[in-house]
Amino acid sequence: MEQDEFPDLSRRSLRRLNRARYKAREELKDQRKDWVKNKYHDTFDDLLPPVKDTCPRVDARTVSFEDFRDQYELPRKPVIFTHLMDEWQATEKWTIKKLAKKYRNQSFKVGEDNKGNSVKLKMKYYQDYIKFNKDDSPLYIFDGNYGDHRKKCQLLDDYKVPDYFGREDLFKFVGEKRRPPYRWIVIGPTRSGTSVHIDPLGTHAWNAVVSGYKRWILFPTKTPRYLLKQKLPDSEAITWFKYVHPQTKDANWPTDCQPIEVLQGPGEVMFVPGGWWHAVLNVTNTVAVTQNYVSSANFPSSWHKTARGRPKLSKKWLEQLKIHRPDLVDVASKVDLTKPTEEQSDSSGSSSSSSSSSSSSSSSSESERPRSRKRSRKHSSERHRSRDRKRSGVTPTNTPTDAVNGKSDDVAHPKKRYESSDSGSEERIQVYKTRSQRDRDYSARKIQNKISVDSTDKALRNTKFSSRQGSEVSNVRSSSSDSSRDYRRLSVSQKSR
Repeated sequence: MEQDEFPDLSRRSLRRLNRARYKAREELKDQRKDWVKNKYHDTFDDLLPPVKDTCPRVDARTVSFEDFRDQYELPRKPVIFTHLMDEWQATEKWTIKKLAKKYRNQSFKVGEDNKGNSVKLKMKYYQDYIKFNKDDSPLYIFDGNYGDHRKKCQLLDDYKVPDYFGREDLFKFVGEKRRPPYRWIVIGPTRSGTSVHIDPLGTHAWNAVVSGYKRWILFPTKTPRYLLKQKLPDSEAITWFKYVHPQTKDANWPTDCQPIEVLQGPGEVMFVPGGWWHAVLNVTNTVAVTQNYVSSANFPSSWHKTARGRPKLSKKWLEQLKIHRPDLVDVASKVDLTKPTEEQSDSSGSSSSSSSSSSSSSSSSESERPRSRKRSRKHSSERHRSRDRKRSGVTPTNTPTDAVNGKSDDVAHPKKRYESSDSGSEERIQVYKTRSQRDRDYSARKIQNKISVDSTDKALRNTKFSSRQGSEVSNVRSSSSDSSRDYRRLSVSQKSR
């Protein structure tokens, strides 16, 4: 953005905007031309076909909490609710003009740089950006820390979490500071959005549009990953809609993976079940709020993903569930953490600087272990693999370099194929997991064993105490008998003398 192109903007605004744009999209070589090279600003209206809305709309005044749970949450069906925002003050206060006036000097997150640091921009500059930008994929406010800010926390007073989604929020038991990111205020111009992804840790989500229109496309969780996460020029939402969305209309697209398309308008609340792939594109300037949550309906899958992906968090969560929801402890003990769930997980997330997936996936990809420990294990991984091969009596049929160079059809990483070194025995195939996968399995088994051990811990302690007490008595008896025998011997020797 140059001064001659935008004469109405001050130099300070241009400097702030260009700095934020550069940090958010450092991969663009020519910052002046690459932001607008596709000219989506001029062709956006003809870029996508009209929306064929196939999502059911339900009046929230006619649906009880039990009906929502039985008809939509348990069977995991997307739905749009109306009349859930009738009492929200945000419907009047959350216009871009009013937000820019009240939070003029407050900074909001608009993306991330290559190092994962937040890129922020003051609202007064972002208001100018919305007015004058012609970028193909504009910067997108997706701020999840507004509730912790002394000024921006006033946004929480303008809306109320619907009872459908707020009655059971199981992650709240671990505390606000410890729980994963779960709520965001979303402000974006036309052409901004989020590329296809799955929300982390098996959580459900709801998205309420205060102003503007959003275009959604949702896919069932059984949709293969390779169909949706394709190699594209970049990871922006508009790029995905341009190249992948038309493929969903082909006759070759699997019939059991047909998408649900929605055009969400003001006053409508979208429910996205956990495990569903979805992508969002802002058709107009929009203001919305969204939250992720866990209820008893999706607790088994969420517990499975949390225990395997974030073991430290799962331990704290389990301690609090024993206090507040002991009925779910039994449910957690029955979850087999060694087997994958039916739901897919978007472990890689998205690197899009203007999308929410980078923010939402951070909670699932966040490491629970120190980096130094990872490095030490990385250096010793080959030693562990050679030790395991010696114990099992197998030798590798091909090296990772052979597989990378195309000499073998086997995948070099993360799994390696081995066969028996004994020529007389039958050929055996053994798959070794990576070190990180073995660590996660170990943590999962440790948590599962802890659940089963807690119920018998008291009886075990009593048994140990009684056995210890019995052994002490026997020791006393044996020592007393030994002393009396020695005394008799001493007395006989003295008499003989």
